[in-house]
Amino acid sequence: MSHDGPLPAAFLIPMEETVSRRPLFHRLDIASVVVFRALHLGDMLCAVPALRALRTALPKARITLVGLPWARQFARRFHHYIDDFVPFPGHPLLPEQETRHEELTPFYAGLCARRFTLALQLHGNGAVTNEIVAGFGAQAMAGYCAGKAVDTERTVLFPYPEVGAEPDRLLRLVERLGASAAGDYLEFPVAPEDRQELEASGIAAGLEPGNYICVHPGARKRDKRWPPQRFAEVADRLAAEFGVGVVLTGSPDEAELVRETASHMQARAINAAAPISIGAMAALMKNARLLVCNDTGVSHIAAGLRLKSVVIFSRTDIARWAPLDRDKHRCIWDPDAQRTGAVLQHARALLAGTDPNRQRRAGLWPYF
Repeated sequence: MSHDGPLPAAFLIPMEETVSRRPLFHRLDIASVVVFRALHLGDMLCAVPALRALRTALPKARITLVGLPWARQFARRFHHYIDDFVPFPGHPLLPEQETRHEELTPFYAGLCARRFTLALQLHGNGAVTNEIVAGFGAQAMAGYCAGKAVDTERTVLFPYPEVGAEPDRLLRLVERLGASAAGDYLEFPVAPEDRQELEASGIAAGLEPGNYICVHPGARKRDKRWPPQRFAEVADRLAAEFGVGVVLTGSPDEAELVRETASHMQARAINAAAPISIGAMAALMKNARLLVCNDTGVSHIAAGLRLKSVVIFSRTDIARWAPLDRDKHRCIWDPDAQRTGAVLQHARALLAGTDPNRQRRAGLWPYF
């Protein structure tokens, strides 16, 4: 199936040419939903409030996630919102993965055979993805679009909001379809097997819960990484001032970066860039006192764990990607790696439990 042309004409009747309609969820008997969001960890966690609202609105519907192959573990972790998972083989205009062309025909044929009631596009403004989702063969389709709004019996597309936090943008879509908000907070459930894996790894042996900080110097994109020397400086200062242990976290691919950060430190640090799962790393973070990290998926794990954090931004839109709780999660704009002092100020305030109102009066607010 080709995905280089426009959406089929049957899907595209401008909203102003239709009569006013009830929200889509209220006018369809929805037995099954296929959700498309083929993105990486942080982006997926930002969709949790929308998925929670979807499940609350449609408690009896079978919800299937179509995502990048790694997201099978995301679907398992959020099994209370997601019933099934189908790996996406890619698209030439989506950069997250190479397209597995030999899998495209069976992928689309398999989805069409399921005869979903609703296909929900939760992947951006729809310029590329609406045509992908239209190919799922569902009875109805909903999502955002890059142009004028569309509202027919079978299709509801709202103009994509260019401002706002990512979780709110996605939640707002589901609300406009007829769901009630079930909270805008993020989640990251830690399962018993995550704790067991962490214990078996030995990484946390000797760590006192609540008396260590996690420092995560990595990010999937290199241009989003604060220099390891800066992370080392912050870790050393906080260890000396607060007597906390330091744990350097990262994926196995970031092991060299973690070692480099440790090499710049005076304080002893535990290297946790071992081959442990995301869940085991979250179990480690859950008992930490603070996270210092780049703008990357781990910051959204911290938000889901209610772990205080300082997040350094250097490229992406803070207003879109910062955690929603700006008291518990401090976001610093520092593309030139010149604001170590600001990072330390906010880390100290979080570790000391300083009243945010007092910090505002002292001129520490706003901080990005």
